Amino acid sequence: MKPARGSDGVTQGAFGPSADRRSLLDQAHRGDIVGALGTVGSADTGPRRTLQRRAATLLAVMGPGIIVMAADNDAGGISTYAQAGQDYGLRCVWLLVLLAGVLLVNQEMTGRLGAVTGAGHARLIYERFGRRWGAFALGDLLAVNFLVIITEFTGVRFGLGYFGVSQYVSVPVAALALIALPAGGSFRRWERATYVLVTMSLLAVPLAVLARRAVPVASAMPATTGSGLPSAGVLMVIALIGTTVAPWQLFFQQSSVVDKRITARWLPYERADTAIGTLVFIVGAAAVLAACALAFAGSPLHPSFADAGTVAVGLQQRTGPWAGDLFAIVLIDGSVLGAGAVTLSASYALGDVRGTRHSLHRSWREARAFHASYAVLIAAAAAIVLIPGLPLGIITAGVQAIAGVLLPSALVFLLLLCNDKAVLGPWVNPSWLNVLTGSVVGIFLVLSALLLAGTLFPALPGGWLGTVAPVLGAGVLGAVFGWRLSSGPDGTQDEATPPGRPIWTMPPIEELPSPAGSKARNFGLAILRGYLLLASVGVVVKVIRLVMAA
Repeated sequence: MKPARGSDGVTQGAFGPSADRRSLLDQAHRGDIVGALGTVGSADTGPRRTLQRRAATLLAVMGPGIIVMAADNDAGGISTYAQAGQDYGLRCVWLLVLLAGVLLVNQEMTGRLGAVTGAGHARLIYERFGRRWGAFALGDLLAVNFLVIITEFTGVRFGLGYFGVSQYVSVPVAALALIALPAGGSFRRWERATYVLVTMSLLAVPLAVLARRAVPVASAMPATTGSGLPSAGVLMVIALIGTTVAPWQLFFQQSSVVDKRITARWLPYERADTAIGTLVFIVGAAAVLAACALAFAGSPLHPSFADAGTVAVGLQQRTGPWAGDLFAIVLIDGSVLGAGAVTLSASYALGDVRGTRHSLHRSWREARAFHASYAVLIAAAAAIVLIPGLPLGIITAGVQAIAGVLLPSALVFLLLLCNDKAVLGPWVNPSWLNVLTGSVVGIFLVLSALLLAGTLFPALPGGWLGTVAPVLGAGVLGAVFGWRLSSGPDGTQDEATPPGRPIWTMPPIEELPSPAGSKARNFGLAILRGYLLLASVGVVVKVIRLVMAA
């Protein structure tokens, strides 16, 4: 019996909705790559022998990587980096640089999945792990994304509020603009508008320059007061992780690569796109952190972060009106850019699972469910931000921390998919990448455990045994897990990549062999799921305590 076919060539697979590969190719991959800065025709298969041709191709392919990275400096990100700078000085810069490297590795994997499979992240999880785990992954994404979108409109409210615009004007206008932009069904127009926002995000650089002229760098380097990391500090670290390496980025970039019609042939250019985006991200994030560290060092405002609105006012008082204006503009820009990308990641995922049309090439009439889900998420989040009396600054930090706690679950699914030979064939992860990613998952897990332990048992000691040793131990265990993923059935490492890799793509999902059943894997995922839910509760309890103490 053939699976039922829905609109846009979508069929019902063994575990839930999936797209017929041939229909997907008709819909996307056989078309031109249409970018804001150029086009690559579907019949253009010749080699790129000159630097000029390579540059033109990069400009056409570029988009998913640079947008997802720039959107990482959204309202929650800017607020978290500002809080890290204001409360901890330049102490967190090294962590930000490390997280940028982790971000680059993760986004390379998800971009590769999109180009080789032509499938969205949510659909691959449903097909390769089943309905139950797919529902968990989608549920996590929708819940965290909705909270993140609330923080984006919080940024709009604070940013335009700095210029005297009422929240009852700024928030609804921003929501309407975000809903209207993709409704016409023009991918190129949406990408061009997004590039304007990406460019404006770099205004954070002159902000840091202004702060540097006002305050010496040495004053922003606080002396170390102890070897342990207090509970509030662990919350800050996890918030930095959650805002820098967020689950929505995996879903957005993979779907954006598919929607932009990028195939495995163009992966080198997509990797360059992601690398350029990482540079844009780290420049903007470090500039915001450094500006706040320099401006508030030695002042009564250190360490007393309240929200992004007070940061703008404080920068104006400490370094001059231009600094406050620039911070507010960067905050508004990041909020709008982030709201669009985060909401699109949710709408893409819902389209994957429901089997409905979900593309920026489709207008409202052609993809009603896609645009409607996008509009509903935007409108609901905007309405919540308008509720008076909410402690939006603390809520923003808490949302980023929850995203950080739930991140290991998303990374585990990503790591397993990137080692699924039926899905990626010769494009599966090399051993070193599995070791690195496994180590990162282990470290993120133990950091969330430290936050949970500090919340439940505040008197626990810190120091080497309480903080550093568990982090290093988890990193080693995670690396071993990643190494084992690279081993064949007999325990030996896989052979070298076979020929034909550049043109290999995933067969139709319906023709893939069913994933091998693994009780150990299911048990491990169940334990991970239960623990992360418990850790999320710990974050909520911590945030409630901070609200009550404020």
